[in-house]
Amino acid sequence: MAAGRYDPNPFDEDAVNPFSDQAGKSKTTGQSNYSGGAFFTPNPGSVAPATNSRLAPLPPEPADFYNPTATDDIPLDSVMDLKKKEKELQAKEAELRKREQEVKRKEEAAARAGIVLEEKNWPPFFPIIHHDIANEIPVHLQRLQYVAFATWLGLVLSLTWNFIAVTTAWIRGGDATIWFLAIIYFISGVPGAYVLWYRPLYRAFRTDSALNFGWFFLFYSLHIGFCIFAAVAPPIVFKGKSLAGFLPAIDLIGEHVLVGIFYFVGFGLFCLESLLSVWVLQRVYMYFRGSGKATEVRREAARGAVRAAF
Repeated sequence: MAAGRYDPNPFDEDAVNPFSDQAGKSKTTGQSNYSGGAFFTPNPGSVAPATNSRLAPLPPEPADFYNPTATDDIPLDSVMDLKKKEKELQAKEAELRKREQEVKRKEEAAARAGIVLEEKNWPPFFPIIHHDIANEIPVHLQRLQYVAFATWLGLVLSLTWNFIAVTTAWIRGGDATIWFLAIIYFISGVPGAYVLWYRPLYRAFRTDSALNFGWFFLFYSLHIGFCIFAAVAPPIVFKGKSLAGFLPAIDLIGEHVLVGIFYFVGFGLFCLESLLSVWVLQRVYMYFRGSGKATEVRREAARGAVRAAF
């Protein structure tokens, strides 16, 4: 009974292969022993056999395809060009190395002589001066240096506004002389202030030089005097209306209100510049006295007088 239920040899050749064409042909008329299914074809003879099941052969490979020692044929001209370019690159590299050594030698010589090479880095969009407080000024002096820099920028703003106010007064019927004087104030004041008192203070804080402190005190005092004079603007040395001060503002407010307002704004800017500059001068002098540089300045002045005498 077990032999009837199970086939002793399922691989016997007499067994019917449902995927064979012959079996399909012999069983076309009979009823199939297989139940259906989603992919079952009740009549396998109705499926057309494949006409050509063989793939096209691959193209033949080169004879030295698997030869690792095979070399590509490179034209001789290309090899010569590569060697020529390599020589040119080596020559340029040697020249750059020589220039770097020369620059390094100059920097070392300048450092031994106490000369600092200043690279222009301010303003960032168009560098014209060297300015690096964060890296060159001692930490305890950076705040004072920033305020001094603010006074220089304040002078630039005050002279710029003075030019605008004087230009307005000239357009409203003023003399052309005051306009030319306003231009002279700006052209000479901005670079003059940087060279005469801001850069000496910067170098004094950076190198602790007593001589630079002396230059700063001299010309910064003149700067404060000019700002106070410009805030009042009396018509004595210069034409009074060439500076946007208090007295010209009073004269012009009755004739031209807009011009008078511009002059009053200039008066306020010069007043703020004067007060801030006085504070900076006081702080720098306190540091100067506390660091003992006053004695050094007097000593250097005495030496200079002796050298001048002999």
